[in-house]
Amino acid sequence: MSSFNKVLLMGNLVRDPELRATTSGLSVATITIAASRSVRSEKAEGGMREETVFVDVEAFGKQAETIAKFFTKGRPIFVELRLRLNEWTNQNGEKRSKLLVVLENFVFVGSNDKAKGADELTTMEAAPKVETSEPHKKAKKSKDAPAPEAEADEDVPF
Repeated sequence: MSSFNKVLLMGNLVRDPELRATTSGLSVATITIAASRSVRSEKAEGGMREETVFVDVEAFGKQAETIAKFFTKGRPIFVELRLRLNEWTNQNGEKRSKLLVVLENFVFVGSNDKAKGADELTTMEAAPKVETSEPHKKAKKSKDAPAPEAEADEDVPF
């Protein structure tokens, strides 16, 4: 039998991320995401009301550290998650369980002055930085070609 364990959400952080470390030193960040949708309702004025769901998410390792560094309350985020069932026995001997949501990947969404560094981070990871200086001044030098005497802007044909 095939299975698929994937949840995709986009919403805003309800509070600042909480970063902690396990006894082995692994970083763990806990965030809560509010995701809303519009629902038809005859009781609401205009026939629509907003329905919001709050989801607690755990992130581990480098992702946890990055989220704690660049995200704050109200910042939008797009997340790819998986569900994990946590089972235990309480002090009374009763078996308990809780469904956890664990972060697999995330994407910075929108722009925010506070998160300017975060936007730069995703740009740097996605593609190497390319200098946009004038091409005639940054031309590669061949080993066999003699070095130019002195470059002057008048000599450039464009």
